Amino acid sequence: MIEFFDSLAQIEITETLNLLGLLIGGIIMTIGVIVARTVRIFFKKYYAPKLSKDSANNLGKLIYFGIIIIAFLIFVSTTGVDFSGMLVAGGIFGVVIGFATQSVVSNLISGIFLMIEKPVRQGDSVEIPAENISGTLIDISTFSVRVRQFDGTIIRIPNEKFFTSNIRSLTSSPVRRSQGVVGIAYKEDIDGAILVLQKAIAQLMPFVLVEPAPEFRINELGDSSVNIEILVWHPREDWGEVQPKLLKIAKNALDEAGIEIPFPQRVIWQGKD
Repeated sequence: MIEFFDSLAQIEITETLNLLGLLIGGIIMTIGVIVARTVRIFFKKYYAPKLSKDSANNLGKLIYFGIIIIAFLIFVSTTGVDFSGMLVAGGIFGVVIGFATQSVVSNLISGIFLMIEKPVRQGDSVEIPAENISGTLIDISTFSVRVRQFDGTIIRIPNEKFFTSNIRSLTSSPVRRSQGVVGIAYKEDIDGAILVLQKAIAQLMPFVLVEPAPEFRINELGDSSVNIEILVWHPREDWGEVQPKLLKIAKNALDEAGIEIPFPQRVIWQGKD
């Protein structure tokens, strides 16, 4: 057996590559492929269910091809082939490609960090104030994020921009707070107006939580009115039943109680001779 391997080692394919080295390299590559497939199966079985579908697919590919590349590098090191010239040329080529694909690589790396950190999940309602974007997160892919805006359109955001932006999650908390401001005339009783608003919210808005209780604050002594800020807490799923109706219910309740909601007005003093 030893003589057989010695004979293989004496068979030269090139000046630096013999048949034995090529055989060992082939074995290494075969083992690398087997390990890569095994790890990918293990990942899909135990870890992929915890991630979104797109994140699981992207990470699975990254792990698989990463192991293949490592096996190839080990194969190259066992052949004894001098790749120094090729590495120099590849380094120069890599610098050129790096400058040309800087944004692509940045988006790829940002996508990996988004999949690991998971600041938001698929199906979450999100808002990016700097980009004036709000909607439902569809998926996080290799290079970009897709968001379905509340008007039904779909917008694609590069991973780098999404990762470095301030992201406001609208669904990560089980409860949300809605608010609105309503003005009453200066002649009206503030405490009486607040009592009217409290009763209307309790009767007509069953989605509003009792604890924390609704709050009523004097927001501003405006030019024409005393502005009362209304703050109510509710389950996040009921935002559509609370926020759009809050001011409508407040106005109707004040109208029924005969409490004036004034128009903007000015007092003009006319000088005399």
